[in-house]
Amino acid sequence: MSLYNSIIRPLLFKLPTETAHEIGINALRMGLSSEIVQNQFAKRFECNEFGELNRFGLTFKNPFGMAAGFDKNGVVVNQLAALGFGFVEVGTVTFKPQQGNDKPRLFRLPKDLALINRLGFNNEGTPKVVERLKKLNPNCVLGVNIGKNKAVPNEEAIENYLKSFDLAHEVADYITVNVSSPNTPNLRELQKAESLEELLGALQERNKVCSSAFRRQNASEKPPQHGTTSVKPLLVKIAPDLSESEIEAIVDISLKLNLAGIIATNTTVNREGLLTKIDETGGLSGKPLTKRSTAVISTIYKYSKGKIPIIGVGGIFTAEDAFEKICAGASLLQAYTGFIYQGFSFARNVNFGLAKILKEKGFNNLDEAVGSKVE
Repeated sequence: MSLYNSIIRPLLFKLPTETAHEIGINALRMGLSSEIVQNQFAKRFECNEFGELNRFGLTFKNPFGMAAGFDKNGVVVNQLAALGFGFVEVGTVTFKPQQGNDKPRLFRLPKDLALINRLGFNNEGTPKVVERLKKLNPNCVLGVNIGKNKAVPNEEAIENYLKSFDLAHEVADYITVNVSSPNTPNLRELQKAESLEELLGALQERNKVCSSAFRRQNASEKPPQHGTTSVKPLLVKIAPDLSESEIEAIVDISLKLNLAGIIATNTTVNREGLLTKIDETGGLSGKPLTKRSTAVISTIYKYSKGKIPIIGVGGIFTAEDAFEKICAGASLLQAYTGFIYQGFSFARNVNFGLAKILKEKGFNNLDEAVGSKVE
């Protein structure tokens, strides 16, 4: 049994869930603060078994990333990269800072290997987070996940998203539009076809304007490593609680607007099959979400005919979980809850385990396995 599982996790799990999370963030921030320490960890945890993975114009060291929600304010990006994550998605950030919902708002379900959260997009605001990221030289692909302020009605959502997008465009390698959190009232209404097409269409139009201005500004300079693709890859993150027809509609919109990808999925409001008796509202993540998120991935892959890159997230704890999502159509992966339960070696174990499974199954590379089980 690892040090994390035998000592660290039992101690952290004695604390309130959000307190433990804050301690974990601070431990990463301080313990892996120097480049020397980060490099030492990176050598231990890096996985080069996949070669270079090219997805929507970006190159990933490996397919396994940290999902949005863990590092909301972009304070431990390189620390997470040092632990073996091939990319880190910061956020969700909103244009204006938010305190989020009242505490307690984060709950563990150890019997189910799950979490319930109703944090409510607590973050320091896009301007402050972006200023922090400007000072960072990311050691991995950097995503920024943007959401809507709670006080902003859906009728004014587009302008609110655009304000965050304009800022995030400067620093992000890709940008994710979060319309699927269950913890902001009426946010999921934006997943409906007409509303979603209007929102994503406006963001893509702004994307073209921002990217054109960026190219003109940097025409005489050698571009930096991050944040320089001609049109910023724009992705949308969807809920696991959608019907098949709703998923099909989102796929159609994504193809029509030439989105870079879909992230499947966010947390669920479904409580079926839980071992833990708990009466708390919010989004459920972790092992109970594994099969449903994989099913959504498969549905997206089927309706898009494999034309839309999918980032698969939801209930990944093992390399086998990761492999199932790859075979269902995911070309990249993310996790959050698995890291809470598995600890520092989580990304390394999943990456090396996934590479081993691919080899044992006779795949020459990851791309060959993507969607291989979808009829």
